[in-house]
Amino acid sequence: MLFALHNPLSPVAMKALLCTRYGTPEDLTLADIPEPVPGPGEVVVRVEAAALNFFDTLIIANKYQTKPPLPFSPAAECAGTVEALGTGVTQIAVGDRVMAYAGYGAARERIAISADRVIKIPDRLDVDRAAGLCVTYGTTLHALKDRARLRAGETLAVLGASGGAGLAAVELGKLMRARVIACASSAEKIAFARKHGADDGIDYGSEDLKEALRRLTQGRGADVIYDPLGGAYAEAALRSIAWKGRFLVVGFAAGEIPKLPLNLVLLKGCDVLGVFWGSWIERDPVGHRANTEQLLAWCADGKLSSHVHAVYPLAEAPAALKAIAARQVMGKVILRP
Repeated sequence: MLFALHNPLSPVAMKALLCTRYGTPEDLTLADIPEPVPGPGEVVVRVEAAALNFFDTLIIANKYQTKPPLPFSPAAECAGTVEALGTGVTQIAVGDRVMAYAGYGAARERIAISADRVIKIPDRLDVDRAAGLCVTYGTTLHALKDRARLRAGETLAVLGASGGAGLAAVELGKLMRARVIACASSAEKIAFARKHGADDGIDYGSEDLKEALRRLTQGRGADVIYDPLGGAYAEAALRSIAWKGRFLVVGFAAGEIPKLPLNLVLLKGCDVLGVFWGSWIERDPVGHRANTEQLLAWCADGKLSSHVHAVYPLAEAPAALKAIAARQVMGKVILRP
């Protein structure tokens, strides 16, 4: 259960959702902490919307590759208004509406962050959709464009097609003029993916994924498979990949890291491609900024939905994280500090 910590001697306090010990969503704390001051090259953003992702359920349990020191706030991405500038910041002004990628730490009322990690958002784009655009759509555009080099007319199979990353793959796949097969665990989720552009659907809760993919591709298989799930779905999908197909390893939301039989890679002449977006943006910040600005423009123009499943106040973050862990979310979950 959340409870508030308050230090009457603190100067100006703000609310923050804190992980003070590793555990479950119920172990998170709603605390009063001092407001941030921007250091050199930093800006302070008043957080109007912070987006949660599946990996937030892992990072608070110390099961993720990023291991911030305690205490920390979850939420890797946010959107809001710049309130203060550190020395040396010239590309951003006080009052600018921005989205920001922090890696973690955005589930609070204000955040100090490097100016290089914030990007202005179009006036016609609301903060909720902007907040949830960076991680899932950024990962997916990098995966489909930079890693798989998806081409118009190819077939893209998307696992977990109704989740945040899966929905991004459905929408971006259609923008890139691919045929998109949405794969998800219920008829309701398939209907949701079809509403967002999927051409076909496979309910792997009721039918065999491998056989269904073969059937829908007339035995040829999918050219690109986008897999944010892992688990048993990975091998089943790989067995139905096309000759010289590309299998994108995006994440392991199913909870198990699969061990793929390498004889399948040989027999299919296919590529298994890792998608480590968090590392790529550090190695290619120019490419990341170009991708993100493209995503913002597409979203502002109505070409991407950045669909918001639900909005929660900061104090109800545990319920939001539990919904994500239970795979009940279609699209993104937003926190309002």
